[in-house]
Amino acid sequence: MTGSKPWFDYEGVRIEHVGDAGAYRFRTSHVTLDADGSPRAYHPQDIGIDANANAGYPHRGWRGALVVDPADSDRPYVQPTGDYAGYFVSKTSLRNNSGAATAPSTYVNAETIPYIVFPGAFYGVKGTGRYGDLAMVRSLANGRVTAAIVADGGPFKAPLGEMSIALASALGGVRPNPRNGAGAPEGMIEYIVFAGSALNPTWPQDWATIDARASELLTDLGGWNV
Repeated sequence: MTGSKPWFDYEGVRIEHVGDAGAYRFRTSHVTLDADGSPRAYHPQDIGIDANANAGYPHRGWRGALVVDPADSDRPYVQPTGDYAGYFVSKTSLRNNSGAATAPSTYVNAETIPYIVFPGAFYGVKGTGRYGDLAMVRSLANGRVTAAIVADGGPFKAPLGEMSIALASALGGVRPNPRNGAGAPEGMIEYIVFAGSALNPTWPQDWATIDARASELLTDLGGWNV
């Protein structure tokens, strides 16, 4: 592929710089489904669309995925009203900093927004970008293409390939189930991430703006075959 320059390997995945503006690509068939940011992701009785264990609850790791109750720091906050009253508030690393931390609308909803998740070790590499950066993603198995946004952080040494339910669906997944991984898109998936491309504000942003800008960046780069 012309214009691709090897950069580094992460957990067996080759990362390549493409173009001259900080964009990079990687390919992986690994998929982990993420429900974080959905207002119905997790519930005290474990009836959410994702398993509480995947949020680290009830063990010590839950603070990375669930909002702490301002009145009791030993428990997650439970939505008191609304369509999903009784559910925990699931958070994403990317959020509206002007909104209340206890409001589900503050976070990026995994059911409606195609987003990708960066492991902590990958996010910490200089040049991989920040939350709010844009990407284009395509399935090499079926040709489906979508824009995406970098919206969440995963375990430190996790493999690349964790994605929101919405991204999995856009790539051909069928009723993606983050509880057990069923319904995830199959085959090799290619990501082009545009480091430094975050919009202002980084969040919230409407999907049409994200889609248009990511598509424009891909065109400016020279397309998938750069």
